[in-house]
Amino acid sequence: MNSSTAIASSSTSDALERVRIELEQSETAPNLADLARIANLSPTHLQRAFRRRYGVSPAEYARVRRFGQFRSALRDGAAVTDAVYEAGFGSGSRVYEQSNRLLGMTPASYRSGGAGASIRYTTTDTPLGALLVATTERGICAVTLGDDDATLEKRLADEFPLAARERVDNGREEWLDAVIARVANELGWSDRKPPELPPLDIAATAFQWRVWDALTRIPHGETMSYGKLAAQLGTPKAARAVGRACGSNRLALIVPCHRIVREDGTLGGWRWGVERKDRLLAAERAMNVAQR
Repeated sequence: MNSSTAIASSSTSDALERVRIELEQSETAPNLADLARIANLSPTHLQRAFRRRYGVSPAEYARVRRFGQFRSALRDGAAVTDAVYEAGFGSGSRVYEQSNRLLGMTPASYRSGGAGASIRYTTTDTPLGALLVATTERGICAVTLGDDDATLEKRLADEFPLAARERVDNGREEWLDAVIARVANELGWSDRKPPELPPLDIAATAFQWRVWDALTRIPHGETMSYGKLAAQLGTPKAARAVGRACGSNRLALIVPCHRIVREDGTLGGWRWGVERKDRLLAAERAMNVAQR
């Protein structure tokens, strides 16, 4: 990199940091033209550079930040209406338009630990241990692995302490059975053609959705490093953010975060156990060999 390129890169980096600080400190979301003036960049250049650096557009960054404030206010016991305005939203309608995606349930239900939500779940044994699948009326809300049913049921209760939770026997709930059938087929535990997956009911930021979608595109049995996935998303400096997005994934096997490894190729961690991760990848590779 020559000196003029290095200076330009540093200047852009400083400009992006000024924009980020403005987004963090502003009570209302500035428009792109105002941010471009702060950065002394064209709106188009700012939009592209900001997305490369932070993984989201300035507008998405501001929206996710406000939803973070909104979630905090709800968890602190604020009334929904008060939380809307404390987070800088002009009205409640914008919040409810996006709450299914960013909260995973209505704001009132989120504030009260899932109160009012109805969760149906089942468990089954797999070569990787016990598997729990849970759904709300809107879609899959959890797919987890563990040593036994009791551990998985406790984890579900901790995640949704005030939701109504009902255990359902295998073969009695279409969405639950569809998830189990898909997992069994993809991992070679069953040769029965699986049905389509149900929709998802998961709280996530825009960047987490991008990471999770990218994970589903990693070929079966292959791996990718945090840094390479970050670069693939156009955010080469966001390897740690990619790691956090993987760590927040609650859909084991459905969103295949087990295919992410460290830069040196070692496995790294996995919220359901690194030993399971090793066995899972070995099983996928064995299936690839068998299918050649």
